[in-house]
Amino acid sequence: MSHLFAHLSRMKLIQRWPLMYNVRSENVQEHSLQVAMVAHALAIISNQKFGTQLNPDRAATVAIFHDASEILTGDLPTPVKYFNKEIEAEYKKIEAIAEHRLLEMVPDEFKREYQPLLSSEYADSEYKHLVKSADTLCAFLKCLEEQRAGNDEFNTARKRLEQMLDDNPDPAVKYFIDCYIPSFKLNLDDINRLL
Repeated sequence: MSHLFAHLSRMKLIQRWPLMYNVRSENVQEHSLQVAMVAHALAIISNQKFGTQLNPDRAATVAIFHDASEILTGDLPTPVKYFNKEIEAEYKKIEAIAEHRLLEMVPDEFKREYQPLLSSEYADSEYKHLVKSADTLCAFLKCLEEQRAGNDEFNTARKRLEQMLDDNPDPAVKYFIDCYIPSFKLNLDDINRLL
């Protein structure tokens, strides 16, 4: 008997942005779906526009599981996680323990397939970087959503994430920003009118 999927089903109970006022709350499960969709798009953009050979389905799958360890750790807010180097190092240890615990729940005959999905130790660095970019894009989109709803609680996070995206060397990220982000600044009527 494995408890893996009983744990994974609880991703919907882990709220993101826990220290900040949210107009609309976001859980880890819905965030993971959005990151998967964006990672899939980044892989396609990268292949079609910049000559890479990424597997978009693999990118999406890696993204689905990218925050799975938060089932056991919760979503530690960024200001706490990166408060100082000691806390950051200790949190990395906690994450590794949580990843190992999840991997222990996988039946032995499937462990090899789940290792790169559940444990950063086994992750493919190319997909890890792509999913990190998708994760940053989705956090930025959350900031835009909150700001459009009149919530200035996300102003500083937006500036920090915008800088991270500006500094990202992946041309697929720049393409995604130029192609898709402007629509997130429009209301539904304007989006429909532009079709």
